[in-house]
Amino acid sequence: MAELSLAEIGRRVLGEVEALSGCPVEGMTAIRADDDGWVAMVDVLELERVPETTDVLASYEVNVDGDGAVTGYRRVRRFLRSQVEER
Repeated sequence: MAELSLAEIGRRVLGEVEALSGCPVEGMTAIRADDDGWVAMVDVLELERVPETTDVLASYEVNVDGDGAVTGYRRVRRFLRSQVEER
């Protein structure tokens, strides 16, 4: 099998997370290689509100095998769209 590009892995992850969660994805915020494949972070719109700044989003950690298949995911945090994470 041909090696997948990060862009292809990203597209697969976003589609799978949307299908699994039943919520629209906002985008991928990170992806890194690990011993078993890849680990990605995906933000999902869990609750749409008015105004949009009060929407509830969630970050999901997604495990992907070397073939680009999602092998697991879990929500790691929830936050309002207007929240800014300071480091």
